[in-house]
Amino acid sequence: MNPSLIRLTERVWVYPYEQERDRPNLGYVRGDRLSLAVDAGHSDAHIAEYHAALKAEGLPLPDITVLTHWHWDHTFAMHRVHGLTLANGRTDRHLRAFRKKLACEGVEAFLSMHETIRREYAGNRPVVVTPADIVFSGGIDIDLGGCPVRAFEVESPHTDDGTFVQVPGEGVLFIGDANSGAFPTWQRDATKAKKLADTIRTLDARIVVEGHWTPTTTEDVVNDLLEG
Repeated sequence: MNPSLIRLTERVWVYPYEQERDRPNLGYVRGDRLSLAVDAGHSDAHIAEYHAALKAEGLPLPDITVLTHWHWDHTFAMHRVHGLTLANGRTDRHLRAFRKKLACEGVEAFLSMHETIRREYAGNRPVVVTPADIVFSGGIDIDLGGCPVRAFEVESPHTDDGTFVQVPGEGVLFIGDANSGAFPTWQRDATKAKKLADTIRTLDARIVVEGHWTPTTTEDVVNDLLEG
């Protein structure tokens, strides 16, 4: 049985992460005119389940999907999302480069990267990499109708293309995997971690949604980053 959406605030929900297939949390923000998703999901099966959960709650499918970074578990269902996809320039370049790599090396090279990828793509599920529809630099403000959202680039120990998605009126901040170490060693650069902690402190968020963990508080995320 697929999980249900978890409502965090009046306007914000999350479709919960799953460890077995390394599926991240997928966010959802409902404005009066438009709705927005945070991250596109791992595969067509993942995004189909997310869409089904939205429909079960009577929520419209997202008009916009914002990517927190380029990694496959957050982006490789972009070809199946509803509406437009939005990414920073680095994220888009990474996706385009990986698409070329996939074309040269074949799908098996991707599947062999980690056992969770094999589980997600079991049964010869297609692997499709697409670039973003809209590319931004620095930051971008989006008015969903009575619900402003800001997406902006951050420096992180996880990747060089991190994006935060902040919903100020709801006190929610989506950070993707920004507070994790770099794949595949998971080692975390202490200088970058401290800088990220300082950034998060300034954002006045009551709820922080990480990529692969239960929504938590700013204090918990900052403390974890500073612990090394």
